[in-house]
Amino acid sequence: MTSKKISARNPWSWVPSLYLAEGLPYIIVMSVSVIMYKRLGLSNTDIALYTSWLYLPWVIKPLWSPVVDILKTKRLWIVLMQSLIGIAFAGIAFTIPASNFVQYTLAFFWLMAFSSATHDIAADGFYMLALSEHDQSFFVGIRSTFYRAAMLTGNGLLVILAGYFENSLGNIAHAWAICFFILAVLFAFFSIYHFFIFPYPVKDKPVVGDDNRSFLKNYFSTFIVFFKKNKIIIVLAYILFYRLGEAQLAKIAPLFLLDSKAVGGIALSTEQVGFIYGTIGVIFLVIGGITGGIVASRNGLKYWIWWMVAAINIPDLVYVFLSYTQTSNLYLINAAVALEQFGYGFGFTAFLLFLIFVSEGEHKTSHYAIATGIMALGMMIPGMISGWMQELIGYQHFFLWVCLSTIPAFILTKYIPIDPEFGKKKEVA
Repeated sequence: MTSKKISARNPWSWVPSLYLAEGLPYIIVMSVSVIMYKRLGLSNTDIALYTSWLYLPWVIKPLWSPVVDILKTKRLWIVLMQSLIGIAFAGIAFTIPASNFVQYTLAFFWLMAFSSATHDIAADGFYMLALSEHDQSFFVGIRSTFYRAAMLTGNGLLVILAGYFENSLGNIAHAWAICFFILAVLFAFFSIYHFFIFPYPVKDKPVVGDDNRSFLKNYFSTFIVFFKKNKIIIVLAYILFYRLGEAQLAKIAPLFLLDSKAVGGIALSTEQVGFIYGTIGVIFLVIGGITGGIVASRNGLKYWIWWMVAAINIPDLVYVFLSYTQTSNLYLINAAVALEQFGYGFGFTAFLLFLIFVSEGEHKTSHYAIATGIMALGMMIPGMISGWMQELIGYQHFFLWVCLSTIPAFILTKYIPIDPEFGKKKEVA
């Protein structure tokens, strides 16, 4: 073989692994860390305080996204951040058994959070630079599926593995240390694999060189250009409210399935909930995500947007049904979750494509990061109050409230700007 840099590769060789690597550190920081600290004896107050702060890098990542867009290549940023994430995992593994493990592990979690948020910026930018518009539409369901699979792997497989080591070793700290060491090895593999397998897109290059004035000019212009986009107020509102219902549902639905019937839940066991979300849920999520990507690549985003908004929101009604019946029929419960997860996978495709559409043009990497930062804010704030809301009004009324919360997305869909040709397969003459 020669040393010639390859400008294109089969996306199947790197899109799935890239978004698996993007999703894993996020779910470890945001969710698995909560379980780990609980098992290590921290109070709920401390756990909530410490781990909530770890969300900050994803909310504010637009502030440094222009740096990723302007300096070096997205390819280099991805490989470097995956290496840093691996170092952070190793640091957590080695410091969990220490007497001052809280301070040390939180320091490495912060390194992981900032590295992961930066990785998100570079990965999403690389995706847009390395793929044609049609391939972006086709693979958007694939990337969403593998990102979600990473989240389910972290919440499911990793926690199960930690529980196994806890029981077999009789030492909670060592059990979790082994799990994080495995993750460190995995990310060492990711960084090496992607270094060799990633293509070298001709568009993946620095915007400016070493001129500081040019750097600052480009830095500030990325924000100015973004907020001058067509119908930006409507666009911002849409990004904030598209997932308003789902942002609340995602926090409470698993708790509802686990809670006793005396407090309005269904009283499933942990194993039953794991099976529902880890098998049935994953299967239908994958089907929904892939289906969404395929149909969007054929007819374009504008054609499918209403169907996808309906798909991600209307199935929330299944939880209204479950909360009022409190059924113990596992077939019915599995069917309800399957419908909701399929709708989520299918409907989230439209949201990702809309973020890509909004980010089109110069500085698309940093503009996509700005859009996803706003999306993170739209998920964070409703999620923060969802537990309080549920305890205040109960499960039945809460799920009705979730359904009402989907109304703004339907209203705003009528007014958002979408190019009718965006996402369609281009015919070759």
